[in-house]
Amino acid sequence: MAVNSSTHRALPLNRPVQLRFRLSPAFFYYRTSSRPLFSSDAPNLRLVSVRAHKAGSDGFSNKKSVNLTDSEAPIGSSRSSTSSAIDFLTLCHSLKTTKRKGWINHGIKGPESIADHMYRMALMALIAGDIPGVDRERCIKIAIVHDIAEAIVGDITPSDGVPKEVKSRMEQEALNEMCKVLGGGMRAEEIQELWAEYENNASIEANLVKDFDKVEMILQALEYEMEHGKVLDEFFLSTAGKFQTEIGKRWAAEINSRRNSRLANKLS
Repeated sequence: MAVNSSTHRALPLNRPVQLRFRLSPAFFYYRTSSRPLFSSDAPNLRLVSVRAHKAGSDGFSNKKSVNLTDSEAPIGSSRSSTSSAIDFLTLCHSLKTTKRKGWINHGIKGPESIADHMYRMALMALIAGDIPGVDRERCIKIAIVHDIAEAIVGDITPSDGVPKEVKSRMEQEALNEMCKVLGGGMRAEEIQELWAEYENNASIEANLVKDFDKVEMILQALEYEMEHGKVLDEFFLSTAGKFQTEIGKRWAAEINSRRNSRLANKLS
């Protein structure tokens, strides 16, 4: 279903968050539980409002809506910040349910979600050996937020034909709106800063998490090859020679070595 400025759908939660988009005539944003669908034209996506509907007895919203910015509690109050936190977390729910499109395109049944991917990246940052000058906690935070804007725009892959600069702009606008839902403040600013640091590859921590993004992908590809009997060369070829850090190179080499041994055993 194409989403437009007059279409709303409430989530069956106590305080569901609704998103309303304004789309150019050339761009249609299609959202299912699995993926967005893009037209061949460059998209122009802008989130223009976020509204919360009070739930009825059946768990779905009634017709009365309340602007999140019109909270009964004063801005900065405990009640207001609590409400904003739950609204933000509800918005992030789609990260748990939106499946990574690269796997869908290759016919993987029941593939990982965006949140699955980010979680194992955070684990990588947690277990990686100490690296001089690298802030491990910051790496974990970057891993957690680097794909967070996909809660709104979905998992955009090269197969969608969306130019890199357009994708970045869409995600930045989505992140801006998510931080407004959170209520602004220090935490929202931190999320913005961490996301921009990763997007711009602007630090050694960002370099490392960029590598973890690729390492997690090829590790998942190997696992799906083993589970589904597929050959997923594309993911290994697209990452070859693109690792920036020594640990990224070592981990990628280990995964490729295991894959090569497995393929050799199948041929013998």
